[in-house]
Amino acid sequence: MIPLCEPCLGGREWEYVKDCLDTGWVSSVGTYVTRFEQEVAAWLGARHAVATVNGTSALHIALRVAGVSAGDEVIVSTLTFIAPANAIRYVGAWPVFIDAEPRYWQMDVEKLSTFLSRSCDWRRGALYNRHTGRRIAAILPVHVLGHPVEMEPLLALADRYQLTVIEDASEGLGADSRGRRVGHFGHIACLSFNGNKIITTGGGGMIVTDNEAWATIARYLTTQAKDDPIEYEHHRIGYNYRLTNVSAAMGVAQFERLAAHVEAKRRIAHKYSMALSSLPGIEVMREAPWARSSYWMYTVLIDRDAFGMTSRALLHALAERGIQTRPLWQPMHCSLAHAGAYAVDGAVAERLYRDGLSLPCSVGLSDQAQADVIASIHAQRPLLHLR
Repeated sequence: MIPLCEPCLGGREWEYVKDCLDTGWVSSVGTYVTRFEQEVAAWLGARHAVATVNGTSALHIALRVAGVSAGDEVIVSTLTFIAPANAIRYVGAWPVFIDAEPRYWQMDVEKLSTFLSRSCDWRRGALYNRHTGRRIAAILPVHVLGHPVEMEPLLALADRYQLTVIEDASEGLGADSRGRRVGHFGHIACLSFNGNKIITTGGGGMIVTDNEAWATIARYLTTQAKDDPIEYEHHRIGYNYRLTNVSAAMGVAQFERLAAHVEAKRRIAHKYSMALSSLPGIEVMREAPWARSSYWMYTVLIDRDAFGMTSRALLHALAERGIQTRPLWQPMHCSLAHAGAYAVDGAVAERLYRDGLSLPCSVGLSDQAQADVIASIHAQRPLLHLR
């Protein structure tokens, strides 16, 4: 079996986790939690970081501290894992889904600009969606598959329309745009350290911001909003969202190897692109000239007519050979879970969902395993001509 994307635990994970076990500091208080937060913040150039139990909880709290309220709308990528859309609903707000652009598959900033200029207007000092009557509170761009959204024009739009930017860098850690590291573009950003991410704590996330007041509130809310250091007094509803020391110990060890993990992902991506770009019917991932992608999940598009089979048929054919692949996510504007949300187009995202297939790209993927994947894809075309 060649798995899609499994963690690479080749650093000091055992040493640091054993230190937690030996000292008894295994829960949500401990030196590794603080160390992990400080090291990630420093690497990104941010002033504050708050570790959370997962990326979804980081998004939830980020929306809370950024002032997104019930009945507001948050503009978000339609091509994304469902977590950011769900988190918007957690605070009682509504997503507005923006289509992907066709070259790099990120939020289409031109369509975003058109929506803001033609479908919104100012009322009582705030921006409102003319179609729904709801206030637009924030933009939540998602760096999909490790490639950055083009943030410079997006930030200019946010500034022009006075919108908070909540950056979802869950898939983008290690990538950069015009020399700036993904995760420190927005007013607040969120990271994920799930088992298949470029570094992992098993499950985990982080909120990153330069805003000291927001960081203080985030730390307060993620630890059950306790108001007295001794007495169990709570003045607000809080959440049990704090990362454990054991998980943070893994994170510290993984973070020490981030650069090596990114380089491994980029080598894997280069080999795939060189080997598959000449095959009719396969479109490989592109990297913008202004970007350096982490290639978190290497993905190709399969043109049914030119390649001779659909992406799902190829998925099943590769599975028969013990090779795990997966499609992209159903676009959020097509999700029954988010029926009723406003969407700006979606045709590109629908095509990416139909044709996209992510290939095995673990950091530890061996040359032989990758060669087997490539050979298995090439092998489908002669078989098709014989049918």
